[in-house]
Amino acid sequence: MDNKKLGILAVVAAVMVIWAWAQSQWSNRTRVNLSGPSDLVQGLDPDEIARIEIGTGDDVVKIARQEGRFVVANKANYPADPKQITDLIIKCLDIKISELYTEHAKNHEDLEVTEEKARSVIKFFKADGSLLTGVVVGKSVEAGQGGYVRRATEDEVYLAPDLPWFRSGAVEYVNQEIVSADREDVNSVIVTTPEGPYTLETGPGDTASMIQQPEGKTLKESDAKSVLNALDSLRFDDVNTPAALGDLDFDHLFICNMKDSTQYRLRVAKKGDKTYVKCDAKFLDTTPVTMKQGQVESEEELKKKEAKLQAQEAAQKFTLRHRGWIYEVPDWKANYLTKTQADLLEDEEPESQEDAAEASAADPNEPAVAVPAAPADPNAADGQ
Repeated sequence: MDNKKLGILAVVAAVMVIWAWAQSQWSNRTRVNLSGPSDLVQGLDPDEIARIEIGTGDDVVKIARQEGRFVVANKANYPADPKQITDLIIKCLDIKISELYTEHAKNHEDLEVTEEKARSVIKFFKADGSLLTGVVVGKSVEAGQGGYVRRATEDEVYLAPDLPWFRSGAVEYVNQEIVSADREDVNSVIVTTPEGPYTLETGPGDTASMIQQPEGKTLKESDAKSVLNALDSLRFDDVNTPAALGDLDFDHLFICNMKDSTQYRLRVAKKGDKTYVKCDAKFLDTTPVTMKQGQVESEEELKKKEAKLQAQEAAQKFTLRHRGWIYEVPDWKANYLTKTQADLLEDEEPESQEDAAEASAADPNEPAVAVPAAPADPNAADGQ
């Protein structure tokens, strides 16, 4: 056989190898165009969901239904945020698929739709522990939009033109806001530290003042305003039970008195580089709300009574929600909750000769300004 024939045979052999490889790949990837975009997850009944798992391995977030509500098992069964759970379910139901990419599990690893490699894994379980349905989100399409996705109960992998982002941290599925007290609604703040108590009050024009401010000292008004504003959008980084955290010394007390008679009380403890708080609320106005018999009350009076009743209820709900929980708060907020009186004061500047001359020329008959009484010890309230 001459060299020409040998060359032809070699080319044919190479073509056959390539063809065999292509056939094997094609058999593993059955790309089928759907008639139109359709839902990946169909027929999911939220009432059937008894447990949700987000992620895999040691980082899996476990959410369980307890007494008609969802709780985050990773966070000592702290109540889950209904909005976040609803958002999670809707995101799964909203995934649209446009094309069946493969029916074979052997391609899962390459497409990163195995549970070990997936970008997101969401599983919904029934009360008997069986898998109801779920979503496994793989890698993005090369040089294109969308990515690969499959149902957790099946091998088929689909192309989805748009895939959502799922939260992956346990604390992200709870309401992290402790309290949000608007600065304009704050009347005063009483802070007790191991160095002693002090009281700050709000004034006209967004000003701040300290009750019984020591002589020869000037208030750092910017820092004082930050303390008065400490409960504006106060959020926590983590939550746990007292038993899980062990002994903590709650030797700081932060009391915020609102203009509507609501009082927020936060006990604060420091351990290492972390700061923890436990909290409750009271409604200080104990005057009963009554309706005047035989008299028609104005709309303004009715609104005031309604607002008072709502504030009373809100204080009760606040205490019930936070009872039995200890929160870890971020450092920048903890700094405002634990400032000492000395942190807020600085020495007065020496009086100039001109100021001294003006002071000596003041009217001697002008009445002296009364010194306000010292605030009551906040720790004496309710035996706390």
